[in-house]
Parts: sequence; structure tokens; C-alpha cells
Amino acid sequence: MLQPKKQKYRKQQKGRMKGNSMRGNQLAFGSFGIKTLEQAWISSKQIEAARQAVTRHMKREGQIWIRIFPDKPVTKKPAEVRMGKGKGAPEFYVARITPGRILFEAEGVPLNIAKEALRLAAQKLPVKTKFIIRRDYVEN
Repeated sequence: MLQPKKQKYRKQQKGRMKGNSMRGNQLAFGSFGIKTLEQAWISSKQIEAARQAVTRHMKREGQIWIRIFPDKPVTKKPAEVRMGKGKGAPEFYVARITPGRILFEAEGVPLNIAKEALRLAAQKLPVKTKFIIRRDYVEN
């Protein structure tokens, strides 16, 4: 699973997500990608499940890029613990996603294979997504 090697602080506040993605909203590496249409927290487990779905469908041909990284720790307190006594321990990591963000990119496979692979990845994620193609893409 993806998670930061080192952090300045172990715990973070929840924060608020508003507005659209101002960065990471254009295809940068591949010819195909999936772009999110909603805001959400995507956990490292969900990213890993989507990555596996893509690589298995593409049969390890071509190349994929994961354009998001889970750097926000989410804390949880154990079950049946009374209120108070501080914040819980970090449980897992999430990536904050706002609308317009590119999540995955693919290259080196035909359009139909890339489309199906990224559709399978999108099923593993908790957000609505849209398949996008590079503007200057031409099929051989």
C-alpha cells in the first residue's frame, strides 16, 4: 500500500475540500486517463485495488501512472472506548480528490484495452469518473 515514508506530524485535522482541482487536471504522461467528477477521500487500499485491476487487464503491457498519492493520515479510536482521552492512532492514509483530478493514466496499449482497463479501475474507486483521451491521439 502507498503511504508516506516520513511526515512532519503524525496526525492531521479533517479539513474541508471545496472547489475544483487546480493542478493534476491535464493528461501529462499517457494517452488515456480517468478523471474524477466528484470530491472524496480515496484510501491507499482503493488505489492499490484499482492499480491491480488495470495491470491485470493490460496483461502487464504498456505503462500506467498513478497521479494521486495518499498523504493524509486518518485516525480511529478502538471500538467501545469512552469519549475524550485524546485523538485516536493513525489507521490508514487517504488522498484528497477534488473534481477534475486525473487519477490514472495509461499508454502503450490499444484504445479498447485501455478503456476497459480504466473502467475496471474506476469500479474500485468511490467516485464517479470519466474516461479521457489525449487531444492529439491518433490510433495506428
